[in-house]
Amino acid sequence: MKVVVIDDDSLVAISLKTILEASGKIEVTAIGKDGKEALSLYQRERPDVLLMDIRMKEMSGIEAGKMVLKAFPEAKILYLTTFLDDEYIIQALNIGAKGYILKQDFESIVPAMDAVMLGQSVFGGEITEKIPHLMQKKDAFDYEKHGLTEKEVKIIQAVAEGLNNKEIAETFALSEGTVRNYLSLILEKLELRDRTQLAIYYYKNM
Repeated sequence: MKVVVIDDDSLVAISLKTILEASGKIEVTAIGKDGKEALSLYQRERPDVLLMDIRMKEMSGIEAGKMVLKAFPEAKILYLTTFLDDEYIIQALNIGAKGYILKQDFESIVPAMDAVMLGQSVFGGEITEKIPHLMQKKDAFDYEKHGLTEKEVKIIQAVAEGLNNKEIAETFALSEGTVRNYLSLILEKLELRDRTQLAIYYYKNM
């Protein structure tokens, strides 16, 4: 298994390389120090898994993940971080990351890589406990008060579940252009910038 490691702490990156390669089945082909290097290293190495931190100085792992997945939709990204922030977890889920585990659980890193290679999604124990809470809908949300229609609410839910415009169009028998129009109107009504903020809004409020 070929892996690229991205972490702005060089000591952590080197330690990860040692841990991974000690398994005898993983080769760390490159190490990057920030999110800006993630895309170029992925393009050069084409690893089986991109193991990446989230909070980094030049560019966050979330932003880097978006870039990588836009260019290489088949990429398998596993986040390894010290942060249990709800928004990071939601964003990682939303962009299509294959996993989110904590650095403290170093013993789980290699098994997590194996699981990702098998097509599974992997989340550390503490994170798994948080997901149901993050995904729990709030019955008290008054969508009419926000000027939303039932159809718009369903489209917001589809975005939060990770569907792209084509998939949403197929689900609701709409054209992709109509879906884009719906999304633009929804973002305007809720005063949000993009679909990532929309997904976070959904999990927090709806």
